[in-house]
Amino acid sequence: MFKKLLATTAMLFAITSFAAVDANKGTVAELDGLKGVGPSMSKRIIDARKEKEFKDWPDFMQRVKGVKEKKAAKLSADGLTVNGKSFDGAAPAASKETKAPKAAKS
Repeated sequence: MFKKLLATTAMLFAITSFAAVDANKGTVAELDGLKGVGPSMSKRIIDARKEKEFKDWPDFMQRVKGVKEKKAAKLSADGLTVNGKSFDGAAPAASKETKAPKAAKS
């Protein structure tokens, strides 16, 4: 009996660990179920994707307020995908261009 309970618990844990939620297809409930995504972030994701689907992680990070590289990596590790892809750590190109280079000190 104990072995069956333990096996069932392990299977459920494995299933939930690998359950990915795509930002373009996930429901509010599915998004809320992800660690690090609350009701306000779910609303921001849904509102942004109503305009158009997210192309990739940089597009997602640019259009969803509060999601930068560190948060994107954490969300991806917790099961969020964009077009079926996990976050690979690449920063959006737009953010690199908008930062002014630091002036050299003399």
